[in-house]
Amino acid sequence: MHVVVFAVELDEGAPEVLADVSHDAFTVGEDGVGERPSSVFGDKHQVDMTFPHSMSACADKLFTFHDTKCSMGFMLKRYRYRAYPTRGQRASAVQLFGCVRVVWNDALAAREDARKQGQHVPTRSELSAALTKVKKTPERSWLSDVSAVPLQQSLADLDRAYRNFFDSIAGKRKGRKMQPPRFRKRANRQSARFTRNAAFKVAETTHGVGFVTLPKIGRVRYAASRPLPSEPSSVTLIREPDGRFYVSFVVEVQPQPEETATTAAGVDVGLADLATVTRSDGSREKYPNPRWLRAKERKLARAQRALSRTQRGSANREKARKQVAICYRKVREARLDHHRKLALHLVRENQTVAVEGLSITGLAKTRLAKSVHDAGWATLLRLLKDKADQHGRNIITIDQWEPTTQTCSVCGTHDGKKPLAIRTWACPHCNTTLDRDYNAAVNIMVAAGLAETLNACGGSIRQQLAVADPKKQEPTEQTHAPACTA
Repeated sequence: MHVVVFAVELDEGAPEVLADVSHDAFTVGEDGVGERPSSVFGDKHQVDMTFPHSMSACADKLFTFHDTKCSMGFMLKRYRYRAYPTRGQRASAVQLFGCVRVVWNDALAAREDARKQGQHVPTRSELSAALTKVKKTPERSWLSDVSAVPLQQSLADLDRAYRNFFDSIAGKRKGRKMQPPRFRKRANRQSARFTRNAAFKVAETTHGVGFVTLPKIGRVRYAASRPLPSEPSSVTLIREPDGRFYVSFVVEVQPQPEETATTAAGVDVGLADLATVTRSDGSREKYPNPRWLRAKERKLARAQRALSRTQRGSANREKARKQVAICYRKVREARLDHHRKLALHLVRENQTVAVEGLSITGLAKTRLAKSVHDAGWATLLRLLKDKADQHGRNIITIDQWEPTTQTCSVCGTHDGKKPLAIRTWACPHCNTTLDRDYNAAVNIMVAAGLAETLNACGGSIRQQLAVADPKKQEPTEQTHAPACTA
């Protein structure tokens, strides 16, 4: 069997298109909706030809992000590094980003115009042929100044985005309903993907410096915080809204199963505490929610007010926009780093982890939307699954309609819904005073089929795990954040 894999950068806040062997991995992000561009391959002014703001060459705090997909006994892992292109390389990269964006926007406009007029919608092959022809015209000859591979990949990403959208509305694709592709804006996250057809070259030194040679851009330096485990199949050059550049490599790695753990855990996510964990050995703990966005709310509001007072198109507005983007980047990186450490901590110490399948999209439409997004439950659950696949652990997801907070884990009495303000409650049948979060975590374990492990420790183990009064519990209760590293 031959497996063909295409992978591009996927970021939490502003995802791009992800194409993988797994059908469930196909997603398309929304880079923002801009003004409708001109007809197919029509306006040179959509391309950024210069990048006036230079970047500092000094090293900053570096985060290495990972996303993994399992297939055929190996894993596709993404390594992302901070890049430091020169002034000339930045200008070439910005020109490339503009060309990729123009190809995407014009192809999207062509398909939408054809659909609205009831005409034949051009396919990917037809758009590719049209792109090849239009590059030979004087109006679009500047498309030949950049590598052709990222332009063709942009058409492939658009085609995949449409297929994901149609599969979603037809019920053929799992997960939340996807939106149709949107036009890309200049100020949002920009990316260009080079496959093996581009003949890129990667070289790493022994002192933590790497170089990737990209066609028509040159030899770009990046901070190689950790070596690549294998030869990359693709590289994505990225420019974030705050002006930083990154390179992302997709490599093939083998899973690294760890020694079999003896415990199983139930995890209940929340807002007051990010995760409440109960284990089959009788221990339990809570991990507080740092509330990353709330902590930066004042500074972010100040930056947004400064942005609103600037004149559109001015240099001061561009500076103010970058300050807002920097605030969001710090929040995003802090959240992702904390989630990654917590997921790795839970996976390493437990053989089986049971979680609840939440309808995060529905919760995001309530008055708690801001807090739900700030907690980042979806990212945490995704990282748990990725880390479990990497380290040979099991993840069990129970049904979202399971009444974990309405049922007494000691006697099984269903006591109905309770307001969020009620953190402890007394069971009317067994008179046990239960902690809301610990009780839910125990019920998650029971619903996941781990009840035998609990009962094997004795009849009182559930009461010890779910009781609200710490004086009545025998296991040690801890409230801390994980100290492990990836």
